Amino acid sequence: MNVISAQHAGPAFTFNDPWWISLIKAGAIITFLLLSVLLALWVERRGLARMQTRPGPNYHGPFGLFQAIGDAAKLILKEDFWLGGADKFIYVLAPVIAALTAFTVYSVIPFGPEVSMFGHTTPLQLLDSPVSVLMILAITAFGVYGIVLGGWSSHSTYPLLGSVRSSAQVISYELSMGMSLLSVFLVSGSMSTSQIVNQQTELWWFIPLFPAFVIYVISMIGEVNRLPFDLPEAEGELVAGHMVEYSSMKFAWFFLAEYINMLNVSAVAATLFLGGWRAPAPLSMIGGGVLNTGWWPILWFVAKVWLFMFFMVWTRGTLLRFRYDQFMAIGWKILIPGSLVWIVALATLQGLRQFANFTATELSLGIGVVALIAMAIIFMIPEKDEAQEQAKLAGPAPQEGEFDPFAGGYPVPPLPGQTLPPSPRAARRAATVEAVTVSAEENTDD
Repeated sequence: MNVISAQHAGPAFTFNDPWWISLIKAGAIITFLLLSVLLALWVERRGLARMQTRPGPNYHGPFGLFQAIGDAAKLILKEDFWLGGADKFIYVLAPVIAALTAFTVYSVIPFGPEVSMFGHTTPLQLLDSPVSVLMILAITAFGVYGIVLGGWSSHSTYPLLGSVRSSAQVISYELSMGMSLLSVFLVSGSMSTSQIVNQQTELWWFIPLFPAFVIYVISMIGEVNRLPFDLPEAEGELVAGHMVEYSSMKFAWFFLAEYINMLNVSAVAATLFLGGWRAPAPLSMIGGGVLNTGWWPILWFVAKVWLFMFFMVWTRGTLLRFRYDQFMAIGWKILIPGSLVWIVALATLQGLRQFANFTATELSLGIGVVALIAMAIIFMIPEKDEAQEQAKLAGPAPQEGEFDPFAGGYPVPPLPGQTLPPSPRAARRAATVEAVTVSAEENTDD
């Protein structure tokens, strides 16, 4: 493992743009995100139709483009109802918070190196700071307020349950995501996005930090509530989660924020693990690295973002939804402990390289030996008894006879084989029916 030690450094670029250059950059980012969302809708509709043999979205207009137009028209023309019992101010504020935080993340994402723009040399990035990645994590954490307030302000049961479930999911997977990004800070020596990209000139971080990369990719799908992790919007359980009571453009803001968040996590993955705007290895060697200069890097950056976008579409079309307990178990019992173990191992590796003068080859050999020992221990653990597992899944054994459903203080349903005692009302009804029958028979005899 060739892990590079780097000193803590600030941004790789200097930002002294005039205000109108910053305004142009901000407008370009917003335009890019809006066009990317339209393209994402088209790609997802068309891609899922191919994967799942649903021809409709592929035949509505040339290249299936009328499907996206129909979806947009439906959102705009749909009745914009207002809930009588909702908290009006928070009800409107929630989708605004969700969309605003989604648009903000790309402000610290580098699209490319320095270029000449209207006679000014400026980096293809709106702004940067020594803690840009922490800023991204703070923005995504603040976006949870839009989800929570959207469910709470509706004063309805299903939106509230969806918002609580979504907040628990986002917070849980933000922990594993943040710890996976911590390994990038350790090897890069900086939290500046431009500096992290600058540190990946020779080696992209997903190679030496592959476990952290895998944890991040899983966490980012859970972070944006996509299948198989879309439990907050499970139609069969919560209809549409926190967005149940929203319609027309208010719903469209939530819808827009969801797709922009997909672009956000994809951009962070491309920036921190796949070299950002740098061209892949074969292309980066052409002409002495000419494809890493000028406006070319925008192409490589967008291609990497769409690599992750297609991966999320692919998972939606192929995987089934997890149960909520399974989903939370993945986060708290696998991803978070795995992130902690990886961070400790990486910190130990960096410390040994810095203070004990171990070579990368020696450390890699030692890590390989430890990994083999760990695998051997895992294989030595005895498997669970299949009979015990089946018995656990089957539940408690049936109990014959009657039982008192109020014995524990609250009513419970009977187990298989148990019967409820006859209710007093049923006994009175049976006695009444019997009395009427006897009386009718007596009248017949007379």
